[in-house]
Amino acid sequence: MGYSVGQVAGFAGVTVRTLHHYDEIGLLVPGGRTHAGHRRYTDADLDRLQQILFYRELGFPLDEVAVLLDDPDADPGAHLRRQHALLTARIERLQRMAAAVEHAMEARTMGINLTPEERFEVFGDKDPEQYREEARARWGDTEAYAESQRRAATYTKEDWKQIQAEVDDWQERYAALVAAGVRPADEAAMDLAEEHRRHVGTYYFDVPYEMHRCFAQMYVSDERFKAYYDALHPGLAEHLHDAIVANADRHAS
Repeated sequence: MGYSVGQVAGFAGVTVRTLHHYDEIGLLVPGGRTHAGHRRYTDADLDRLQQILFYRELGFPLDEVAVLLDDPDADPGAHLRRQHALLTARIERLQRMAAAVEHAMEARTMGINLTPEERFEVFGDKDPEQYREEARARWGDTEAYAESQRRAATYTKEDWKQIQAEVDDWQERYAALVAAGVRPADEAAMDLAEEHRRHVGTYYFDVPYEMHRCFAQMYVSDERFKAYYDALHPGLAEHLHDAIVANADRHAS
């Protein structure tokens, strides 16, 4: 018979109102109904709810969660790897924040005045809860950012599904390439690096090879990007960095 809406709300720590809302917008439609019309949730429904709550905890809007979960070609393992990478980055950030709080408490106890820089050092120049705000702050005055905003504003839900499908396919192929021991400077790896560059150019903004080199550096220097790519396959971030550089060198010669 499955689980009642009240039981599921208790399992997941959400309200019945939330589950009703998810049903109404088509994000989580119960797999069954009683003769009286009451919602009954299956084990598969519980699996989907878990994925929804993971993505919501990571700050994804409900419409983006729907696109990710409704992709018929999506690999459940890919969802878990992506979530693991993002959660790992968040854990590391929270650990740094906890250390900063301890530092502040210790300083206050000892009567030490922290400088403004020391007080806000933990936050740096970014807020991982607001990636869009970070992008706007870091690149908002660039033509590339403006172009990406112009293009993104025209995309439909189907467009975003297509973009995500291409990303998932590329990631699967690149992870398989790394697992097979293909070197970054091999033609197959450089070709996938070139495909990566063209994907961004197709959907967001033009990416000259020198800019692509900057992307490569960011993938290994920014812990969030590194964790994301390494979650696809251990060492993939460094491998991709080297393949992008090799591909840029290939086209510069």
